[in-house]
Amino acid sequence: MSKIPARIFPDIEEVIQNLNPEALSEERRTVLNPLVGYIQSRVNDKQEIRLNFICTHNSRRSHLSQVWAQTLAAYYDIKNVFCYSGGTEATALFPMVAETLKTNGFQIEKRCQGNNPVYSIKFGAGAHPVIGFSKKFDDPFNPESGFAAVMTCSQADEGCPFIAGADLRIPLTFEDPKIFDNTPLQAAKYKERSLQIATELSYVFSKINT
Repeated sequence: MSKIPARIFPDIEEVIQNLNPEALSEERRTVLNPLVGYIQSRVNDKQEIRLNFICTHNSRRSHLSQVWAQTLAAYYDIKNVFCYSGGTEATALFPMVAETLKTNGFQIEKRCQGNNPVYSIKFGAGAHPVIGFSKKFDDPFNPESGFAAVMTCSQADEGCPFIAGADLRIPLTFEDPKIFDNTPLQAAKYKERSLQIATELSYVFSKINT
């Protein structure tokens, strides 16, 4: 697995190097390949790559996907990648998501308190942090056009048939770790989902030719 001459935090770099994207099933690769194709086409055309990861509540899977996509774009030295997330409704970034990312090596700082806190999520020295907070997919913080809408949960995919401004809509759904909240398996299952998302997005970005 090639890596970039970048300043990814060592703990995150170790996590990435221990992923095994080549072990993904053919079925899952088929699901991921439209995202590979979209990113590659934008690279070929020397255009910005904007990815908006969308889930119902923008609280768990969409944030994990946004953070890992931005990190892996940097790891594989794919330029001009800008990752966002949103929901069909706004709630809050679930605290266990921040804790899970911490265990993966990210530096997390809560910049704003309240019912919908704002988090700074850093993956490398000198890198711009990912700003994590819950918002609707069409929030002004997110792009209005020229982006791929990546649907990370089936409920949002089925319940939101039209995403205005999207170049492409890609269903890339993951099981919700929420079902393990307040159980002894909670931490392990959030970590499992985080690493699954990282593995699949590592596959995506590793396939891009620059």
